[in-house]
Amino acid sequence: MKKELRLLTIQDYSCLGRCSLTVALPVISACQIECVGVPSAILSNHTAGFRSWTYLDLKDELLKIVDKWDEYKHHFDAIYTGYLPTNQIDIIKQIFIKFKEKDTVIFVDPCFADYGKMYAGFDKSHIDKMKELIRMSDVILPNLSEACFLSDTPYKENFTLDETLSILDKLSTFGVKKIVLSGLTFLEGKLTSIVYDCKSKHYVLASTPFYPYRFHGTGDLFASSYIALSMRGLDDELVLDTTQKFIDLAIRKTLELGEPNLCYGVNFESALSVLIDAIKGIE
Repeated sequence: MKKELRLLTIQDYSCLGRCSLTVALPVISACQIECVGVPSAILSNHTAGFRSWTYLDLKDELLKIVDKWDEYKHHFDAIYTGYLPTNQIDIIKQIFIKFKEKDTVIFVDPCFADYGKMYAGFDKSHIDKMKELIRMSDVILPNLSEACFLSDTPYKENFTLDETLSILDKLSTFGVKKIVLSGLTFLEGKLTSIVYDCKSKHYVLASTPFYPYRFHGTGDLFASSYIALSMRGLDDELVLDTTQKFIDLAIRKTLELGEPNLCYGVNFESALSVLIDAIKGIE
């Protein structure tokens, strides 16, 4: 009998604009994994491409939601966190303890910085709390900015491969098994990502063309794709290569529509076939 995979993801829900839960739910579902989404907050729209927004913090609802499930027996094959307000991290740690079983893999996308700057509303205290959460995880998926903040490395746009490996070594001291680092530009004209095994020090790379635009939500797409494909049993090299191809196609489809559409995030719906094709014939 085939085993149905179930993933719990906790991150914000932006009603307009492709990011966070509006990305995670369809991407993970396309890989034939049941995606259980718990919103950490509800926003009218994402905050990167629009001038204003509404924001509702759901801190007081998180434990009410997951405690209600005690009436049934649930098993989560993975738990995946994205954007989290600082005041929710202690609650998320409780949820990790509540649902972590022997074979449950915990993925943490730190999701607090980009282009060398922290998101609005975050400060050093958030980094300290995020480090606590990371120590409870198996796999972390920072972008370059987040990796620099977490490793106390001064940020710059271009690191060499050796410098990048040094950052990864620092991050491995948190006790995680793997680090998936995105947003690297040490290969000219390419956007590169790396999967680093903290025990063996082995790594794999994948690259796609670099586009001179700011695309909103691509980090969420990257994390959701990587997590879903790895849960389906693909090896790291194929997972990373497929994820990069998926995002590259989504970006190209977006650019075909013209620059005014960029604020809504990338047109990933037109690229889901990349993921669907990758998992065909697995079982």
